[in-house]
Amino acid sequence: MALNRGAWTGMVLASTLLAAPVPVSAQKFITVSSTTSTENSGLFKHILPIFKDKTGTEVRVVAQGTGQALDMGRRGDCDVVFVHNRNAELKMVKEGWFVNRHDVMYNDFVIVGPKSDPARVAGMKDVVAALTKISEAKAPFASRGDRSGTHSAELRLWKAAKIDPARGKGQWYRETGSGMGATLNTAAGMNAYALTDRGTWLSFKNRADLTIVVEGDKRMFNQYGIMLVNPEKHPSVKKDLGMAFVNWVVSADGQKAVADYKIGGEQLFFPNAGK
Repeated sequence: MALNRGAWTGMVLASTLLAAPVPVSAQKFITVSSTTSTENSGLFKHILPIFKDKTGTEVRVVAQGTGQALDMGRRGDCDVVFVHNRNAELKMVKEGWFVNRHDVMYNDFVIVGPKSDPARVAGMKDVVAALTKISEAKAPFASRGDRSGTHSAELRLWKAAKIDPARGKGQWYRETGSGMGATLNTAAGMNAYALTDRGTWLSFKNRADLTIVVEGDKRMFNQYGIMLVNPEKHPSVKKDLGMAFVNWVVSADGQKAVADYKIGGEQLFFPNAGK
């Protein structure tokens, strides 16, 4: 029995639709707002393909300073937030903006500076004393100045040293308003000191004359956390997919993926979920 033109066209259209690739918009994905250090260090390039292979869910990362990342979550413009300002995170959980927060991993901050070391701080373990010497020497210091977790940590350390770096703004103290990589580029270009997370430093290529000058102070501990944007405040949040990612990151498999990420044999992040 011969098919009429309408039936034949319908069959061809149906087979074409079945054979067509699934549009990107139809694939499972979540949006994660995160700090630049997790992106710049290369951690996400290592762990996210593992998660996708296991679950089929793509993770789309928006990398920015922690302050901006938290604001993005507060607005409901992402599903999960992965940042490093524990006090701010806990405050916003208490306020109801986020739920199911977990510690994930840690590393530390270090101060890098030119090998010429004009402030004579190389080898110091006391970060407050080192910042005091940098201020007294009016040695160039590059700050992110962007409300990131690193910037917040830097300001806490200046406060502990009882120094207001804003008084040196435009002179020895320079705010870049940029991410960690860009700030390190600025520091390298002007032979300045800077506070950076160790993960970004280990992956940073354009070091020029910079080297680590201050490390080892317990006040430079750097904790990372993950949490779901509260779906009760923002019904558009992909609760199930988002929680699947949160749960995987803090699971044994996720924690192993974090621990396995190394550069030049050196581990960048140390998992501590549940500890």
